[in-house]
Parts: sequence; C-alpha cells; structure tokens
Amino acid sequence: MTAATTLALDIGGTKIAAGLVDADGTLTWSANKPTPRGGDPEAVWNVVAQLISAVADRDIAGVGIAAAGPVDLPSGTVSPINISAWSKFPLRDRVATALPGVPVQMAGDGVCMALGEHWRGAGRGSAFMLGMVISTGIGGGLVLDGKPYVGRTGNAGHVGHVVVEPGGPLCSCGARGCVEAIAAGPRMAQWAHELGWDAPPSAGARELAEAARGGEGVALRAFQRAADAVAAMIASVGAVCDLDLAVVGGGVAGAGDVLFDPLREALAGYARLDFLTGMQVVPATLGASAGLIGAAALLRA
Repeated sequence: MTAATTLALDIGGTKIAAGLVDADGTLTWSANKPTPRGGDPEAVWNVVAQLISAVADRDIAGVGIAAAGPVDLPSGTVSPINISAWSKFPLRDRVATALPGVPVQMAGDGVCMALGEHWRGAGRGSAFMLGMVISTGIGGGLVLDGKPYVGRTGNAGHVGHVVVEPGGPLCSCGARGCVEAIAAGPRMAQWAHELGWDAPPSAGARELAEAARGGEGVALRAFQRAADAVAAMIASVGAVCDLDLAVVGGGVAGAGDVLFDPLREALAGYARLDFLTGMQVVPATLGASAGLIGAAALLRA
C-alpha cells in the first residue's frame, strides 16, 4: 500500500520513539520517551500507548513498528534482550487493538534501519545492501533485491553475532568471537583500557575516538582491531548474500575516518572474489530517524 501518513514506532531499550512519515518518506513529526526500567510489562506498554494517543486525532493509514529483538514475526511477539519486562509480548496485536482497522506491520529494528537508509538515506539505488549499527551492541538488517529480508522468524540480519574470531572474547549471547564482542563500543574501550589506555575508567567509545584522532597508539589499535573484525563480517555476509553495499551507522561510526579508513582497507583484503570487489562501505546518513523511516517503509509493499 502507499500510505498518506504512516505512524512509525521505534522501540528500544533506552527510548521509545514515534513519528509521522508521509508518502515520500519525510519525517514530519516525532517524539520519544525513556523506556521504563524494571519488570512491569504494562509500564513499557503504557509509554507506547501514550505516544500513540498523541496522534490519535490524525488520519493514520498504517502503523510500522521497529522493535528491538529477538522478534517473532509469525506470532507478532517480541522478547527484547534490552527490555527485560517484555518476554513474548504481543506487541503487534496490542498496537492493532489501540488503532482498530489500521494495518500494522512489524520488523526488527535492524531491518528497519536498513530499510530507512535504503529508502531515504545512504542506501538509495542499492538493490542488495546490509545496514548495520555499531554502538553499545552491533545490529543489522538486510535489503535483498530491493526488499527487506527478515528470514524465518524475523531475525535475519543479526550480523553482530557472526563469529570472526573462533575461541575469541565471550559475547553477551553466550558464544565466543562474535564481531559484537570485539567491535561494539564498550568492548573497544574495555580492550583499550586493558592494554593501558591512559583514560578514566568511565571513558568510552567517544573518548576513544577522540584519542585515536589525536594519534594515541592504543586507541588507534583498538579501532584497527574493531575495523578488521567488522570487515571480516561484511565480507562474509557479502559473499553469502551477494551484496553491493554496506551502510554503517551508530555511535562508533561517528568516529568517521578513524573507523572507515581501516575498515575499507581491511575489507579490500577480505573481499577478494570478483563479485565482491565493487562492494562499498559508506556511513549512514539518517541517524536516529532511520528506524522510524524504515518502519514506515514496511507499509509501502
């Protein structure tokens, strides 16, 4: 369908955002509230309901939801790792009940980020792309042949858990050597501190990037190590999915050339097959709006 005005919801562990997106992908209004902590599932839902109520007087043609995962699209439920109160929470049905008669589509937040960048951001013109966010964790989504690819349960594109170092650091998922365990912002800062980075214990990825831009040796090594891990993952996913583009966003990507220069250099070494040599890596351009715009794009099909 082509929606005149779509309500987009982007539900994460830190904040819950809502936006109105018009037919050409322009975000015309947005608001967000902090995600409640604790174990009360209705407290989290009440925040979503308040944001929906804020636009209840608008003529909404559809609702798109970007949800932190894991998600279960067949049942419409979500069990976000970073929202402990929700386990198999029936998010799609609750939103549909709040807006009777309005079609509701849902996908994982990584898929929506990729779809937003594909529609209105750095991925325009790409038919086969990976969108990914490098921040506290690493998430991602795939757009294949111009369409979002969600997989069997809705969780395709969890590229943060591609193993790039067998037997490597323990990941939050319980496996070892995932790219997230090496290249997520807190993991980069932890590794740098362990190697003697002269910064306060509270210093994180932002401070690490500043130190790297200033030529600090350990900080530069931390970004080189992270870039190598991300490049290995992109090359692997690119080979499996025949990609032409990877769009990288998130706080760590804000480091700019400190990340992207070694990333592109490492990728050139890993992506040696002829069909991968033209694959590009570019920074995301939509920032925090990507998830909302991508959620709205779910209603375009």
